[in-house]
Amino acid sequence: MSRFLIKGFYRDWIFDVEEREIYDSGWRSNLIVLRCRILLAGFIKNDTTLGIRELQLGRGESSWDTTPPPVPDSNMITKLVDSKPFSIPHTDLTMHYLNDFDEIVEGPTNRIQVVSKIGQDKPTPATEPPYPLREFGIFGEFNGSLYMINYVRHSLIEKDASATLERKLRLIF
Repeated sequence: MSRFLIKGFYRDWIFDVEEREIYDSGWRSNLIVLRCRILLAGFIKNDTTLGIRELQLGRGESSWDTTPPPVPDSNMITKLVDSKPFSIPHTDLTMHYLNDFDEIVEGPTNRIQVVSKIGQDKPTPATEPPYPLREFGIFGEFNGSLYMINYVRHSLIEKDASATLERKLRLIF
């Protein structure tokens, strides 16, 4: 019996004020958490659900800059480490279905792409520029509660107020 796998990938780009690329992370894996499967079960059963609601960006822990962060447990993690993350609502995210060649298609398919652009002067309020980012997660809503779908702890990104961070996530079901 094959195991049902859900996979996720993300890629970050940072652009300067003149829209020149100054950073490209390349494609990296992200962690699909247990609560994503609960959210999917709610969709399939046709319970009251609202789907992807927001992307949260967090500062994580500054100790992660010198000591790699512990690998989170996909069965236990439900929120970011940062207690006051910067949230981007679903209305500010671009979402598409993709085919097997990662081309945008009319849906639905088993592949979803979520794109966020964190522009100049964001996240706000910045403690002291540059704003340190070390973690993020996508959250869906199920019966009025936020459910984490995926989670990433990454190396420090110092988001300058004049830069734009574009984050592209791909989820494969």
